[in-house]
Amino acid sequence: MQNFYLTDLDKTFLRTDLSVSDFSRNVFNVAVSNGVKLSVATARSYTGVCKLLKGLHLKEPLIVLDGVMITSADGDIIYVSALDRDIGDEIIEIGKQQADIFPLLVGLDSNGVERFIYPKQRNRYQEELLRTYHNDRRLLDADPLKAMEKNLKIVYMESEEVTAQIELALKEKFKDEIEIKRSKDPYMDCWFMTVMHAKGDKAHALKKLEEIEGVNREHTTVFGDSHNDLGLFNAAGRKIAVANAIDELKAVADIVLPWTNDEDAVARFLKDELKG
Repeated sequence: MQNFYLTDLDKTFLRTDLSVSDFSRNVFNVAVSNGVKLSVATARSYTGVCKLLKGLHLKEPLIVLDGVMITSADGDIIYVSALDRDIGDEIIEIGKQQADIFPLLVGLDSNGVERFIYPKQRNRYQEELLRTYHNDRRLLDADPLKAMEKNLKIVYMESEEVTAQIELALKEKFKDEIEIKRSKDPYMDCWFMTVMHAKGDKAHALKKLEEIEGVNREHTTVFGDSHNDLGLFNAAGRKIAVANAIDELKAVADIVLPWTNDEDAVARFLKDELKG
């Protein structure tokens, strides 16, 4: 059975400046042209992936939005796990009650169009992130902030203490109805807490993708660096951490590479393994 390779993007395949080196691009494209099943699993949206990976030959389905969605290489939605409007509104209310802050929402409107909804009351971290999405047609301001019909990700950006406080309240309320990923943001001095459907994580998405690709767990290799890759590692046959990965991920990895993301760790491994 053919092997399937799946890599995280930020701080794993991408360099820290969010670029893809010529070396990594060439290794990726040669592998795909030779029939290797190679794709990505990322917290980013499909649109964000396409912008960052421009010039890469994407053929296999992609895991995006931390596993909430699987899309085809052309952007068609194959699989989605979303929080409904009622739960979304409750999550927003709990954040307001606990810390008087509002999240940003990533979801699908009634026409199935992807939207990023920002609250009118924003903190400095949200403002900074908003600037990176300048002129993005998916952006909408909302006052009052209300959940969408299908909420893919509900994201809080604040201190470690504040996000932990909200996380505790959400877990007490919803228990196993939701999935929460909380970690330090790799680019800003804050903590990122993402609330999703209980099956909206990389681990569940990987199992679904293995069905789609016709491969089993033993033939799946994944690459990662951070907390949101732990589930992915637990669900994969072979787990590979880059040198700059967090200690928790290295502890469960089968292989810890001697190179960082800025040294093209994933591409170096693939070139050696595939003899490209």
